[in-house]
Amino acid sequence: MNIIREKTGWIEVICGSMFSGKTEELIRRIRRAEYAKQKVQVFKPVIDNRYSDDQIVSHSHMSAPSINISQPNEIYEHLEEDTRIVAIDEAQFFDETVVEVANKLADMGLRVIVAGLDQDYLGEPFGPMPQLLAIAEYITKNLAICMKCGNPANRTHRLTKDSDTILVGADELYEARCRNCHEIVK
Repeated sequence: MNIIREKTGWIEVICGSMFSGKTEELIRRIRRAEYAKQKVQVFKPVIDNRYSDDQIVSHSHMSAPSINISQPNEIYEHLEEDTRIVAIDEAQFFDETVVEVANKLADMGLRVIVAGLDQDYLGEPFGPMPQLLAIAEYITKNLAICMKCGNPANRTHRLTKDSDTILVGADELYEARCRNCHEIVK
């Protein structure tokens, strides 16, 4: 049993490949908190404009209002006094300062929920995600379904030859793949 006698915070990380339901899970947790009348603020990187400029949106079109930021430190400028939960989507697009910000918010007594890709299209750890996974109290790793063979998928396969690490897109650029079917297009 978890008995909390004073204000305490923690970090939850939701990770996995593209199309594994990370943003859906983040939105589900946001909605549950709102039902419990807890104030939630949601943030996403300004470069993630795939579906909406002012909402996080899952590939299945679930959505929640969000605030666009360029740098994780901007969260402090928008943080409202009665906020209990800070949610951050697409954390892999931020630099390493997102780790420091998440830690500080948790130290302030807030519940911090972070969602992001744990691997890039090469199958390598993506941006600040390994550090976030290391400091999180709770980790959820979602698997997708391999679009080639139907097995559980933990990789993101890029359909283009673009070699930039960050290339924002959805099903026009990426597929979920299992370890065996994952290929690096060159």
